[in-house]
Amino acid sequence: MILDKQLLDNLCQQAQTSPRLRMNYDLRTTENDNSQRMLNALEPGTDIPIHRHRDTSETVVMLRGSVKEIFYTIEGGTAYPTAEFILKAGSDNCALQIPQGQWHSLECLEAHSVLFEAKDGAFVPRTDDDVFIPQT
Repeated sequence: MILDKQLLDNLCQQAQTSPRLRMNYDLRTTENDNSQRMLNALEPGTDIPIHRHRDTSETVVMLRGSVKEIFYTIEGGTAYPTAEFILKAGSDNCALQIPQGQWHSLECLEAHSVLFEAKDGAFVPRTDDDVFIPQT
């Protein structure tokens, strides 16, 4: 399978019309494939909450557009940004390795952005403990 312009364009079009302003495309080849490999098309305004992956690191590579990835530390009921990374397709800063357990979120900076994501092992749904909810 070639991940060509037509595939990316179609995925971006689906993201534009999705209420979440994003759309995933699973790259696993069979149900028995225990990897996590996907394309994620994003539009500005999509809401990706601060979250973590306790059991895996995460690799992201920008294929199209740009995002701002933000790392956080959590103290009590507050999230404090500790680092920001601008990832732009075709630039020297087009990919990022997110350490296992790192709290993070991202902001889509350009319409029709697409990133490749890979995580270790089979998909494990996030629990409430893996999504930061600010205390009011």
